[in-house]
Amino acid sequence: MTLESLILLRHGQTDWNVQLRMQGHTDIPLNAVGRAQAAAAAPSVAALRPEVIVSSDLSRARETAGQVAQHTGLPVAVDKRLRETNLGKWESLTRTELESGWPQLWQQWRSTAAHTRPPGGESRWEVARRGSEVVTELDAGPHRTALLVAHGGLIVGLTGYLLELPDSMWNRLIGLNNCHWVVLHRRLGHWSLHSYNAGLGGVVIPGNEDEVPGA
Repeated sequence: MTLESLILLRHGQTDWNVQLRMQGHTDIPLNAVGRAQAAAAAPSVAALRPEVIVSSDLSRARETAGQVAQHTGLPVAVDKRLRETNLGKWESLTRTELESGWPQLWQQWRSTAAHTRPPGGESRWEVARRGSEVVTELDAGPHRTALLVAHGGLIVGLTGYLLELPDSMWNRLIGLNNCHWVVLHRRLGHWSLHSYNAGLGGVVIPGNEDEVPGA
C-alpha cells in the first residue's frame, strides 16, 4: 500500500443542481457558476499536492479536474468507475416528482441509502465498491497522494466505505457542496477522516444538509 492521502473532490455546479434535478449518469456540463467554482477551488486543492489525478468520465467532473490540473501540471486520467450513481428511471426528475411518484422508496433511499436502489439503478453500496476499485489500483502504484474528482453520491458512499463505517450509518454523512472535498489520511493501515466538506481556502464550511447525494 503506497497511498497516504486521498482527496475526493466534487464537481462544480450544473443547471440541474440548481433545479434539484437528479443527474446520475446523465452528462450535464458545468454552468457558469460551476466553472467559476472550479477555478476558485483549484489552487486550494492543488495545494494539497496530489501526485495523480483521476476523474469520472462525465464532463462536469472532467472540467473540474482540468482546473486543478492547470495548477499542478499533472495529466487527468479518466475512469468511468468514478461516475455518479446510476439513478435509472429517476434521472432527469426533480425531488418533487420523486416524492410524489415514489414516496416510500424515495424516503427509504434517503434514509437507508446504502442498499436501496432507484428503479433500474444501482445502490450506494455498489457505487462505493466500484469507486474503491480505483483506490485499490492506485494503492498498488507509486503515488502517495491521489485526487479523485467525482460526484456527491459516489464520494459519500466511498467515504463511508473506506472509513469502514457500518453501511447503516452512511446516511449520517451529509451531501457535499459543489467543489467541496473530503481528505482522508491513512493511519496504522486504516483510513482516517481529516476534512469533510472542506471548501474554498481549505476552510470547512457547513454544508447544505438537505443536499441529495446523487443529484
